[in-house]
Amino acid sequence: MNHENIPTKFYNVGLSYKKADAAMRGAFSITKENQKLLLKDAKANGVDGIFVLSTCNRTEITGFAKHPFELISLLVKYSNGNVEDFINVSNVYTNKDAVRHLFKIGTGLDSQILGDYEIVGQLKESYSQAKMYGTTNAYIERLMNLVLQASKDVKNNTKLSSGTTSVSYAAVQYIIEKMPNHENQNILIYGLGDMGKNTCKNVLEYTASKNVALVNRTFEKTQSFVKEHPTVKAVTFECLSEEIQQADILIVSTGASVPTVKKEHLKPNQELLILDLSMPENVDVEVKGMQGVTLVNVDELSQITKKTIETRKSEIPATEEIINKYKSEFNDWISHRKFVPAVNALKESLQLIQHSEIDFHAKKIKDFNIEHAEFVTNRMIQKITTQFVKHLKADETSIDQSINVISKIFNTEKTKI
Repeated sequence: MNHENIPTKFYNVGLSYKKADAAMRGAFSITKENQKLLLKDAKANGVDGIFVLSTCNRTEITGFAKHPFELISLLVKYSNGNVEDFINVSNVYTNKDAVRHLFKIGTGLDSQILGDYEIVGQLKESYSQAKMYGTTNAYIERLMNLVLQASKDVKNNTKLSSGTTSVSYAAVQYIIEKMPNHENQNILIYGLGDMGKNTCKNVLEYTASKNVALVNRTFEKTQSFVKEHPTVKAVTFECLSEEIQQADILIVSTGASVPTVKKEHLKPNQELLILDLSMPENVDVEVKGMQGVTLVNVDELSQITKKTIETRKSEIPATEEIINKYKSEFNDWISHRKFVPAVNALKESLQLIQHSEIDFHAKKIKDFNIEHAEFVTNRMIQKITTQFVKHLKADETSIDQSINVISKIFNTEKTKI
């Protein structure tokens, strides 16, 4: 079998909270550094169009390949997962299904917490990263542009994201519900990525706590954040253990690939609520078994948002309608890219026949009116091409098949789609 002749298809391969638990998602998460290496690897091996999305709830590779395994291999190579596990927990979407999947992600329909808007920023970042490394193409750029437009439309014109409920917000809701005296508790936030920043802002806004401390590996980042939020105490990384031992509530949102909060960081019998928002989980399993410790992870936090979800569910039909509008615009663009070159090629073939016939009859027939002949035949060419366009635009038409037939009949060059 000649693999060179196999056409590429548009795939989305990956796994999410739907089939994979926190530990499995952690195994398949791809670090920022590895995402860059993956894109460079793909580009070096001739992949035309690819981007990577890796968050606490999903890791996915979207792009063009002759077989989905090309993308799956990259995912496995640059994560700690293996093919056997991937087969059990994965999703593989092709062409139209892959397009629809991206629209669902971009509008919050596929989020673990329905309508969670945090994913949109992450999707934008993934797309920007791919553009930076030159791994996008016209198809992906047009699609992502429309996905982001649909996302904005849903945000502005539906209540799908009402009562903003993200993992960082859910953590704060958990504290408010489970810790009646939370405003007097010592809260330590460890990690200052996007999740850590959002969590810290939510803690300040909703808990009215005056005892919030912040620790990050890079102290400059901590200081920069604290300048904008002066009620927060900035802590150096060297004081992590000491601060954990003084805390009543610890929120962990680091980007480390291995556990960074361990048994030795806590004092014996310490009463401590730990909310681990990291993916992979950053709190060692041994900590969970310690006397006085309550450890809550991302999966458990998602359970407390059910009230908001009910309101959001009623907005699904309106969101689907918006998605269909932008998806239809994308399909029109795809169709246009396919049939315009084919129609032009048909028109050129007909014009060659026209010129040949007019030349022939002009030599054979005395006083042959070339101007009238051109006028009549031009109208015929216009009517034929218009009819062909109507046919291609019809819902039941197989555009590829029709273009193939016309290519064979008129020997037009088959246009690459």
